[in-house]
Amino acid sequence: MKKPLFVIGLLLTSAIGFSQETEVKYDEALAKSLKADEYGMKKYVFCLLKSGSNTTASKEESKKLFEGHMTNINKLAKEGKLVVAGPFMKNDRNYRGIYVFNVENIEEAKALVATDPAIKANLLEAELTPWYCTAALQETVKIHDKIARTKM
Repeated sequence: MKKPLFVIGLLLTSAIGFSQETEVKYDEALAKSLKADEYGMKKYVFCLLKSGSNTTASKEESKKLFEGHMTNINKLAKEGKLVVAGPFMKNDRNYRGIYVFNVENIEEAKALVATDPAIKANLLEAELTPWYCTAALQETVKIHDKIARTKM
């Protein structure tokens, strides 16, 4: 009888020790560096990209504008202004993709949208909305760089 109790006690002690080791601790310096509020959240601007009104651009012109679009995405990501970007899969709406801007308000996001050649040429249209999300979202670009074998 003593042996099973000892084993159960050992297992409980190990489980308690393991849970204490894996417990996540609040990192004040990281929270401050990410400008997180007390909940670990912050303001962003969500951008829904839709098909624009320009339907007359040639394939060559569109290709060049979308190359500029990708260059701009990479530039904004490196500057920390863009934390998420990506296209939608084929859908029955005119949704093309999203941006999540690391800015406090719509005006700042409008200035960033204005740097996108595909939006300037009306191949894409941007719809901007204030958004509240985890401040950790800003770390996505750093993590992505570690997992992307081929760079865009």
